[in-house]
Amino acid sequence: MLKHPAIDPVAISLGPLQVHWYGIMYLVGFGAAWYLGNRRARVHGWTAQQVSDLVFYGALGAVLGGRIGYVLFYDLPQTLADPLSILRIWQGGMSFHGGLLGVIAAMTWFAHSRGKHFFEVADFTAPLVPIGLGAGRIGNFINGELWGRVTDVPWAMVFADPRAGALARHPSQLYEALLEGLVLFIILWLYSHRPRPTMAVSGLFLACYGTFRFLVEFTRMPDEQLGFIVGDWLTMGQLLSLPMILAGITMIAIAYRQPTLRSS
Repeated sequence: MLKHPAIDPVAISLGPLQVHWYGIMYLVGFGAAWYLGNRRARVHGWTAQQVSDLVFYGALGAVLGGRIGYVLFYDLPQTLADPLSILRIWQGGMSFHGGLLGVIAAMTWFAHSRGKHFFEVADFTAPLVPIGLGAGRIGNFINGELWGRVTDVPWAMVFADPRAGALARHPSQLYEALLEGLVLFIILWLYSHRPRPTMAVSGLFLACYGTFRFLVEFTRMPDEQLGFIVGDWLTMGQLLSLPMILAGITMIAIAYRQPTLRSS
């Protein structure tokens, strides 16, 4: 049995200014997207300015969509009771599914304004995302939040949060960092290394992320304010991941039925 290291969520304090690890993880994700995007740009005929613009719009979409999505999907009553809580993103409370919708909106605007096809942008963007997802989960781990269910596996961990009690739990944040971050990045980066049918790369992203998230949710405690959505096993995270899996599989099937359409 392990003990959560109880890392101070504040990385740097300069008088009243506090820089939180959670925010740094977002910067790591956006920085990685910019770096990887510039590497892909050399092959896909994009300019450095286009990559910078895409990352900027995507960052706005991810942060705004993630926070709004969390409020709508997970914590609407609490936010209505304390509206200013929506601004406290350093305390966590970001929804991947809301962030995804925000990024989709950002890609739609970017594609329209740059004269590109939406799925050209989506296929270019998909491999840039997982590093940020993994970094975000590391931020969750540092904050000691989103811990898992009680277990007796050798790597089970006791978290300091009083709500977690003294029982050892799955470090589900690390499972997600591994699967949604590292593994998903390797899959998408290698798969997109060669030209693929349009929609195939973004479809693979949806299918893989949805599957990984659905599986990890079996080890993760459901959100306290929601509990289980169906019976004693289906969580909100799983419910929101199912459409992603179906959409991803459908997109891949359509892509390979029209293989003459290729991602640049």
